[in-house]
Amino acid sequence: MAYHELIKNFNKIREYMKQFYVYGFNSRSGYGAKSARSYDNERRRIESWLGDHMSFRQEASGKVSFLSVDTREIRQNPLYNAFKAKSFTANDIMLHFYLLDILSSAPDGMGAGEITETISDHYLSFFENAEPVDISTVRKKLKEYEQLGIFKSLRKGNRVIYSMNEDVEIGKGLEDALCFFSEADPLGIVGSFILDKLPHTDQDYFRFKHHYILHAFENDVLYSLFDAIRQKKKTRLRLMARKAASGYSIDILPLKIYISTQNGRRYVLGHEYARNKFNLFRLDHIETAALQDTELEWDEYALRAAEFAKPLWGVAFHKDLHTEYLEMTLYIEPWAEYILERLKREGKHGVIERLDNTHYRYAIDVYSAEEMMPWIRSFTGRITSLSCSNESVTKRFYDDLETMREMYQDGGAQDDIS
Repeated sequence: MAYHELIKNFNKIREYMKQFYVYGFNSRSGYGAKSARSYDNERRRIESWLGDHMSFRQEASGKVSFLSVDTREIRQNPLYNAFKAKSFTANDIMLHFYLLDILSSAPDGMGAGEITETISDHYLSFFENAEPVDISTVRKKLKEYEQLGIFKSLRKGNRVIYSMNEDVEIGKGLEDALCFFSEADPLGIVGSFILDKLPHTDQDYFRFKHHYILHAFENDVLYSLFDAIRQKKKTRLRLMARKAASGYSIDILPLKIYISTQNGRRYVLGHEYARNKFNLFRLDHIETAALQDTELEWDEYALRAAEFAKPLWGVAFHKDLHTEYLEMTLYIEPWAEYILERLKREGKHGVIERLDNTHYRYAIDVYSAEEMMPWIRSFTGRITSLSCSNESVTKRFYDDLETMREMYQDGGAQDDIS
């Protein structure tokens, strides 16, 4: 079978990339494809997209491929290239040029029937044995390009007239904004596509210390979810199954997107109709998100979701939705007001109370106090007391402090002896 670089189904692309990058460096013998030839085809695809970012090493199981990226050196997320690999038919490429040529010369626009006749009379007539194009095929392509923003339509009576959309001029300042947007925004792939259409620029000054490039895989799903929220529509999610060979589908009402500042992982908060409850779904577990009917009671669900989300610190919650109470006292000198400002900025719905000139009490009710531990540890050295209704959280905090104290004491003793 001949090797084809381009591929139509992005779900396959996502799975191939995860096999190499997320799930960990498969060798030819360990890859879960149907045949060794399939492995070679997918490896070549990935190499063609990622170029110099692919690395290899030899192990006992065979040659292992993996992605090696230094965020200090890359200018643009290399995983965006996977979105730009798409197959097309002969009709796709033919209609692309014919439609652009026809409508660019028709400022008043044309209907699908007129366009079909023009293709037949002024283009296909120059070729022997050329098969005529069906009007339904032309109409589908016109609607597709309208959705992409290339064409616009206007209804005149029973006719739909299509014409070229206005060009958008991108100035120097906007180029800089696009370079930043493409790497910093959750839907940065949009900026990447636009940049591809511009002349080569010399912008090479954006670098990111915490650059979560992996989540580019989910941008198509994220776009669909944003679209569903904007249109207040129910959505059918196709989820990956952990154990079963195939996934499963559920219907939800998407209401809000959550993005972790710790690891960049993304979730959608939605109402799950079958179980009549709110839930959070990881985007990297979603294969597709298909929009359904409009939810007439969307505003009511949004209010209920806001109440549900109030005690969230991250994305964890208990089945019975009970909360845990956490309280800590911090020592903050008068000159260290920036610590207090940070507490106000990052402490979410917690309550801050001043006890005296240098001590402040922070108290909060959350679904999971365990999720707060990385944030709490960042105040180590200023926490004078901490308590939590979940005793395991309190115990873990003080055990960690004791472990750290012993570690530094041992290090100090060694330094004294030397």
